[in-house]
Amino acid sequence: ALTHAVEAYVSTAATPITDAAAIKAIELIVNNLEAVVANGQDREARDAMQYGEYLAGMAFSNASLGYVHSMAHQLGGVYDLSHGLCNAILLAEVSRFNAQQVPERFVDIAKAMGIDTAAMTQEQAVNTALEAIDALSEKVGTKQRLADLGVTEDKLAFMAQNALNDACSLTNPRKASLEEIINIFKARM
Repeated sequence: ALTHAVEAYVSTAATPITDAAAIKAIELIVNNLEAVVANGQDREARDAMQYGEYLAGMAFSNASLGYVHSMAHQLGGVYDLSHGLCNAILLAEVSRFNAQQVPERFVDIAKAMGIDTAAMTQEQAVNTALEAIDALSEKVGTKQRLADLGVTEDKLAFMAQNALNDACSLTNPRKASLEEIINIFKARM
């Protein structure tokens, strides 16, 4: 759900309405995901997560997605890996790539994650947001290496080409070459 919200927020098809839904979704998810993972019986955290997931769904249903999903679709199809896990593994790396095109969007994401950016430069705020995404993935057990899940480098070019042809790639804020997509995969190997 966090990937849905982040990708919708940085999408080239984002609107003020999808932005509002995505930002609120990021806030709710970041503030409640750890609690839900730690205790699946935490009703308050589960309710907040469900609302965040709903808002993220509303955002991406209207703004579409990006390379995280394009690439995750390939990993799921070729290796039968969990879609959510693939999204979590790729989110920080694709965000690092996209932040070069839309850094102001990642400053907003940092703020939605509860990061005080007032004394930071834009670059510091972006980097802090990316680190926070990675840290959250680590805390909830989704920061894994693709190689540990059975992904092999001999399939990367095939998957990268298919990712570039995936419909979700159309609204990614920064256009990538085949080699750049391969390198994003490699960064998570």
